Amino acid sequence: MSSIEELITNKNPFAGHTVVTPLQIWGKSFPDVPSINAHASDAVFDAVAKVRCGERQTVGITITAEKGLGKSHIISRIRHHYQANSDALFIYMNKYDNLNKINTLFNQNVATSLKAFGSQGVMQWQELAATLLNEARNWNYTPQQYMAIFPKWLSKYSNKLGDMLTNLVLQVKPDIDNPYIVTAILWTLSSAHGRYAIHWLSGGELSQIQAETMGLANPKGEDREADALNNARQILDITSDYRVPVICFDELDIVAIDDNGFTVAQLVASLVKDLYNTLKRGAFLLAMYADTWSQQVRSLPQAEAVVARLASERADMQPLKLDYLNSDKVIELVSYWLQEFYDENQQTPPDPIYPFDENKLRELGKQKPTVRAVIRWCAENFKLSENGKTKNIVELCYQTQLDDIQRNIDILSEENNDDIADALKLACSTLQQQTIEGVTIDRVEEIQCNSVDQGYIHFKIVGTENEQEVKIGVAVLEQSGGKYQGAALRRLIDYKRYDLTRGCLVRSKKINSGAKRAQERVQKLLQEKGGEWVRLQSQDIIPLLAILFVYDNRESYELSEEQIFDFIKQKRLAIDNALIREILSDPSGQEPDNLTDDDLPMRIPQTVADVDNNIELNV
Repeated sequence: MSSIEELITNKNPFAGHTVVTPLQIWGKSFPDVPSINAHASDAVFDAVAKVRCGERQTVGITITAEKGLGKSHIISRIRHHYQANSDALFIYMNKYDNLNKINTLFNQNVATSLKAFGSQGVMQWQELAATLLNEARNWNYTPQQYMAIFPKWLSKYSNKLGDMLTNLVLQVKPDIDNPYIVTAILWTLSSAHGRYAIHWLSGGELSQIQAETMGLANPKGEDREADALNNARQILDITSDYRVPVICFDELDIVAIDDNGFTVAQLVASLVKDLYNTLKRGAFLLAMYADTWSQQVRSLPQAEAVVARLASERADMQPLKLDYLNSDKVIELVSYWLQEFYDENQQTPPDPIYPFDENKLRELGKQKPTVRAVIRWCAENFKLSENGKTKNIVELCYQTQLDDIQRNIDILSEENNDDIADALKLACSTLQQQTIEGVTIDRVEEIQCNSVDQGYIHFKIVGTENEQEVKIGVAVLEQSGGKYQGAALRRLIDYKRYDLTRGCLVRSKKINSGAKRAQERVQKLLQEKGGEWVRLQSQDIIPLLAILFVYDNRESYELSEEQIFDFIKQKRLAIDNALIREILSDPSGQEPDNLTDDDLPMRIPQTVADVDNNIELNV
């Protein structure tokens, strides 16, 4: 068998790639054919250029298309375009967990998006911080240079450093209303304080000691939703002095409503209308189904005012529509994907679409398929394995998600509690009537509580141990903010209120020594309440996250819940998982070994060789 035949017998470049994931938008992406639906991405690029040169202040573009036609492909193309240069800052929102707090969610997504690396190989937050300092002092240092000198500055100026740097910036930017936002942005250059700064910028609270150390004020306002929107606006206005914020909203078609009966698309449309009217500069991109636009957005009160802002680049105020593929585009798409596949594996095919037949691909193109339909057809018609059978489709999707996570592991938010909790919950739900570590699992339940208490304890495992009913409350707590940690632990030890017999904390890091209440409550959990602290490790959670992402996209993958559950059982992803077994095992009453230090520096790129370690503030 030739090497190329062996390759296509054992690898299928199309399998499991019918869904565009957030990791592919932020990190290494799929092969993108720039000419496919170029009118949509070009419209965004042109709109951003108009904002940049001052021809427009804000612009809104809405893309409508049916499922699988390429809406997320366009967003990914835009992200990677602006990652390669410094023309814009990319903001992305695709999860809407609590629709009653859409402003809070938006603020969190702004903060999380700016954590992603930009064109200079550091977080966009750090690029912004360096730009602010350079303007304030008329310098031209890189973010890496500032990051290298920060420990020296911190040693020299101690707790005064934050105020000193902030005052330098405010001298040249007196129009900034909230100086604390500037302070927090500048702290992102510090490896010791950066994660706390980003937590604060996302709307989180810090322990009193940490807040005082950094010169930040914890939020006190009763209307946290309004505060969240104001903070997000100010962050975007600061960034817009240097780069155009490109704010993309994806996955707007999910079936969910807030307490007032508004859908995701309606809430986001109203949010964009408000931002459109109040931001100094910005470009908005919304992606949705045509029915969502016509039935939800168009039915809003004052719909014409909303529509005028969501489609401001169109004279007819209509969304941009994506095109179906034709025969030529199908050939172009398939050859583009195969070229990358063969290049990566150092093979030269006999023709660009090998092993496919051009006539069959052209026939497929006559049906005007979606991008997803073509990728699925290619996956199903690629070379079969030697025994004549293709791999389990769930396994192919799982492997794709697993590869994406492992390739882009640094992109996953360290505070992404909900995904981690959902992965554990999904895995545990496949173990009903199984006995693990002496616990026979009966069911997995949501925590019944008021809205103010939601999100702290993520789920409850109900079962039997030694002929006694057990109810294990599981709280995933990766956040750095001491105040949030204390609030979560206060609920986790309240067994009576939440109907628990045991509390289980899942966390990879130590609790900051300055978070006194959190420290006291975790000791109470372990020593008085018979609870447990389970150490979160990447090798345990990554496989569960991969199958969670398959599960969440099962409709697009055309998979059933039963298929996915069968795969989890067949591969023993849940029953043999060390993290789940530790959650169910007898509590040790001790903190886990080898916890990482919550005060350790964030992972930062290696500093450049020409760093000037003698940058003097001279203030």
